[in-house]
Amino acid sequence: MHGRRPASPRGRIEPHVYDLIGKVYAEVEQKEPWCRGAAPVTEIALFTPEEFTIPGASHNLPDAIKGATRMLEEGAQQFDIVDSASDLTPYRVVILPDAIPVDAALAAKLDAYLAQGGKLIASFESGLNPDKTGFALDALGVAIASEGPRDAAGNLARGRVYPQTNYVEYILPGATIGQGLPPTEHAMYIRGMDVTARAGSEVLAEIVPSYFDRTWEHFCSHRHTPSAGAPGNPAIVRNGAVIYFSSPIFTTYQKVAPLWCKRLLLNALDLLLPEPLVRHEGPSTLLVALNEQPAQQRQILHLLHYIPERRGELFDVIEDVIPLYDVAVSVRVAGAPQSVVVVPQGEALPFEMHGGRVEFVV
Repeated sequence: MHGRRPASPRGRIEPHVYDLIGKVYAEVEQKEPWCRGAAPVTEIALFTPEEFTIPGASHNLPDAIKGATRMLEEGAQQFDIVDSASDLTPYRVVILPDAIPVDAALAAKLDAYLAQGGKLIASFESGLNPDKTGFALDALGVAIASEGPRDAAGNLARGRVYPQTNYVEYILPGATIGQGLPPTEHAMYIRGMDVTARAGSEVLAEIVPSYFDRTWEHFCSHRHTPSAGAPGNPAIVRNGAVIYFSSPIFTTYQKVAPLWCKRLLLNALDLLLPEPLVRHEGPSTLLVALNEQPAQQRQILHLLHYIPERRGELFDVIEDVIPLYDVAVSVRVAGAPQSVVVVPQGEALPFEMHGGRVEFVV
């Protein structure tokens, strides 16, 4: 017997598929006049750890850059992802997330950037020399106190993800860095660096150790061992224009997304960057991008809202479009704009100027 021969691919257009594609690209086409020749307006440089990872070790992006990107996007921060060869002078703040080693050349570059009025945020092992024997940046205002504990296999516990959070510690933020958080201890599920603050540095938060690290010698039936209640070494240190986090907050956010990690990071940015380019009162799921078209002498604020959901095991889906209404927006501008308009509809919005910021409601 011979079965039916399957039809060979003929490149024929499937009408229903192209109806869907056409609807999507029709919306894009309407917005093209405000996208041609547009360039992003940014003020934060986010270092990617990719150039410092072992070639061929993994095809995945490091967790630190993914967590940092999510934090900044959810906070409506305007940023570029950069590397050690990038020009840092256009940026007001540089962020070194979790795993950015600093050799002599990069240290000189960062010191020069700070000397010109730049601001810096670093976390965990960022700022260490390539051998991880000490901090290459004195500007961080910290020094290594110890290498920290090792697990049963002899590995350093710091920075490692343990399914049972064996080496949990807690962070107790002060009033300044802890805005919007209850004044209590917050679990840091991944062990951080054990550091001390140098003379002249300000401790913004402290590490509170757990009663014990969970090893074969000690057991706790809770998700992680409770706090011992007595503050220990610094968790967050400020040295002038530089703020250092001893914990790998960006990797932690990528793994388990504790709200307090994001809030602490955004509070640190508020200290160094009190007037960000964009503020809004919408949800954290609102994606915000500020562009400019020099030829047309205008800026374009893109607002995109959707909530992906993991309904299947393999990937996220977006089925429902949830509209937003009456979102207050504030944009830092060099001078008062002539108008604020919703495009492509052409609807003019009333606006006010306050302290170098244009404020309106979408």
